[in-house]
Amino acid sequence: MNKSHLVAHVADELRTSQLQAARLVDTVLAGIRKGLQADSSVTLSGFGTFEVKSRKARVGRNPQTGEPIQIEAGRRVGFRVGKALKESV
Repeated sequence: MNKSHLVAHVADELRTSQLQAARLVDTVLAGIRKGLQADSSVTLSGFGTFEVKSRKARVGRNPQTGEPIQIEAGRRVGFRVGKALKESV
C-alpha cells in the first residue's frame, strides 16, 4: 500500500472526498514528523513506536572496488512494532 492507496482507504472509510482524506493523512504524517523532531519518539498505542536513533561513524567498503570508505555519523528513524499490530499480522 502506498500513500495514494492509504488516502483512498481513508476517504472510503470516512465517506469524504479524496482531497479531505489527503489533508488528513498529510496532517497525521506532519504530526509524527514534528514529534520526532521535538521528542525523538512518537508512540501510537497498539500500533508501534517511531524513534530517532544515532549511528556512529564507521568504515564501510565500496562494493565495486572493495576499497574502504568513511561513512559519517548520522541519525535515522526506527520503528518498533506494537503488540496489537504484531498479533494482527
